[in-house]
Amino acid sequence: MRPSKSTRLVAAASALLLLGMAPSWAQSSAESMSGLKLSGDQPIQIESDKLEVRQAESMAVFIGNVTVTQGPTLLKAGKMTVYYVKDPNAAKGAAAGASAMTGSANIDHLVVENKVYIKSEDQIATGDSGNFDMKSQVLVLEGNEVVLSQGPNILKGCKLTVQMKSGLAQVKGCPRVIMSMTPPPKSGAPKN
Repeated sequence: MRPSKSTRLVAAASALLLLGMAPSWAQSSAESMSGLKLSGDQPIQIESDKLEVRQAESMAVFIGNVTVTQGPTLLKAGKMTVYYVKDPNAAKGAAAGASAMTGSANIDHLVVENKVYIKSEDQIATGDSGNFDMKSQVLVLEGNEVVLSQGPNILKGCKLTVQMKSGLAQVKGCPRVIMSMTPPPKSGAPKN
């Protein structure tokens, strides 16, 4: 079944809004801690009230007022869980924990929860929770109201799915997708 013209328009507009965000999130599937990069190869800083490294579960949990910054990109959430690819050859005990914290362990996926806010230059996305799969490079942001904005342009729904490799975006409505776009000013228009 071929998507309707309005569905294709929403997908195209969503992709345009996300175009700047997609390359900044996209990383190769075999990245280590540097796979958290949100914009280029700039240093990344993660802050939270608490950090739990759960070696047996191959995960690290950042809890409370989580802030991730890298270059012009900012991510905020109440909680961020980083799931690492389990390495059967990894050393046990403290060495494994140190390996995870220094970034030599590969990240499988990230889960952010409790009011997610992502700002990349002039784009802002918000939702209740999000998931970023490093292998497939798919970002999913969900909530009662997921909002994606760029300047005066706003897109609202309940679920935003972005294929980072292709830039293809899909928005699910609740029950409908709402888009508000402001056309650019006409050239030659009088200035006030």
